[in-house]
Amino acid sequence: MSALQRFLGDTPLRVIVKLIVVSFLVGLVMHAFGWTPYDVLYGIRDFFLDIWHMGFRALGRFFGYFLLGAAIVIPAFIVLRLLSYRK
Repeated sequence: MSALQRFLGDTPLRVIVKLIVVSFLVGLVMHAFGWTPYDVLYGIRDFFLDIWHMGFRALGRFFGYFLLGAAIVIPAFIVLRLLSYRK
């Protein structure tokens, strides 16, 4: 296997055909939703800006979700361990 095939993961012609098919399908879906490449880029940019602007509020929300989940998971873990200990 040549270095190019190893890098691409297949023969160059097959990779080109796969990229053409996937590009067409992605373009079809994007057209159906009315998206442009700029919409995708602006969406990614806005996502990171929103995270930046949320700042510590996002960390507080994460910690709240963590505590909420732990209130269920930790007792369930203890009960399951106690039940398996008896066997």
